[in-house]
Amino acid sequence: MLLQHAFGLFTHPDDEWKSIKREHEPPRRLYVAYVLVLAAIGPICAYISTAHFGWTVSADRVIKLSPESAMSLSILTYLAILVGVFALGYAINWMAKTYGAREEPSRSNAIALASYSCTPLFLAGFALLYPVPWFNALIFLVAACYGAYLMYDGLPIVMGIPKSQAVMYAGAMLTVALVILVATRAGSVLLWSMGFGPEFVDG
Repeated sequence: MLLQHAFGLFTHPDDEWKSIKREHEPPRRLYVAYVLVLAAIGPICAYISTAHFGWTVSADRVIKLSPESAMSLSILTYLAILVGVFALGYAINWMAKTYGAREEPSRSNAIALASYSCTPLFLAGFALLYPVPWFNALIFLVAACYGAYLMYDGLPIVMGIPKSQAVMYAGAMLTVALVILVATRAGSVLLWSMGFGPEFVDG
């Protein structure tokens, strides 16, 4: 049932948000049945493309990673996605009172909003099977824009706030998302310096 929401958010998002709010799934179940599954798409596709296909940087140059390096980086990316979604959900719940919503001890609505808003980014992971940098950047940019729209559209419905408050609330959450993204990039640099950096091989 939870995975059905992934497609409904693209065809009739308003109705899907209302359904998500009615279900009020516990965060643990939502994570196990939805986030853990969809968040794995990108890392798995990235592993396949970097270890087996290689990235096409120019017409005559293909870059690959060793299978071990690709696996470790994919696992770290997967963990970063899981932490990022939870952190975004935590921030949505933490700032709820500021924008007139109800803060929940269980954070069910906030985690659901963060998880389902990230659905376009999860599904964009399939694009990594076609390892061309400009194409992947374009797909993820479109996915990020639609994810931002889903959050703006879902905030009034899921969090029970006036539509007028959704713009500021969504803006604050997008700022938090950018901070999380920067933090993961900084974390990547630290991990690379500790020996988890990419190991390139001849294509």
